Amino acid sequence: MSLIDKIKYAADYIRNIYSGKIDVAVILGSGLGSLVEYIDNKVVIKYSDIPNFPKSTVKGHAGELIIGDLEGKKVLAMNGRFHYYEGYSMETVTFPVRVMKFLGVEKLIVTNAAGGMNPEFEPADLMIITDHINMIGDNPLIGPNYDELGARFPDMSNAYDKQLIELAKNCAKRLDIDIKEGVYIPVSGPNYETPAELKMLRTIGGDAVGMSTVPEVIVANHMSMKVLGVSCITDMALADELEPLEHSKVVETANRAQKKFVNLVKEVIKEL
Repeated sequence: MSLIDKIKYAADYIRNIYSGKIDVAVILGSGLGSLVEYIDNKVVIKYSDIPNFPKSTVKGHAGELIIGDLEGKKVLAMNGRFHYYEGYSMETVTFPVRVMKFLGVEKLIVTNAAGGMNPEFEPADLMIITDHINMIGDNPLIGPNYDELGARFPDMSNAYDKQLIELAKNCAKRLDIDIKEGVYIPVSGPNYETPAELKMLRTIGGDAVGMSTVPEVIVANHMSMKVLGVSCITDMALADELEPLEHSKVVETANRAQKKFVNLVKEVIKEL
């Protein structure tokens, strides 16, 4: 079965359950799943039931697709994402975004938990992603290109939509949320970075580091979707002050930031 056929098969399965218009999709990162509590008239679909969908294996990722009403918009939320370090191919990691496009989604909000390399950041800060540097060592567009999905060489000059960035900044200001801006760098993981690696990533221009998001953003841009990215800074990844880190601490800090994260995303969705 070709990639196109797999996408159509999964999209048709979801469309048989919910066939209405979807205004915006949201991918929820580690510890950020509480947004789904505010979605009304929920339709919940387990990833394991969707043809060709992989399974989410990471703690803090529920593994559910949720469609419903939020702030007057119809929202599709991925409560849990897939990662390269889980052993999935880039095609598999980004497959849900392909399906979203075939369901008619044109706007995507991607979120993640990230380590703050900018010394002006603090744990539980929110950072609007203005750009990225892909250090995963792989790219979801490697291989045959399907013209039905997008161009062979897609433009990335507006990878994170400038209008959505301004909208998010205005929403944060209105809500009195101190929002940061910066460049996100993904690495493959699953280990956290060494001090030398963090020094290198900071030197080349990174403000936050994580293990996700960019593959989905590349694929979304390939299909001409508009993207807004938000990182929750869950720990300080400063090369000279690095302390031992566990995933449970990442989730714990993300939980602390839940309220302002939820308020910001809800406000953005309302204004779309």
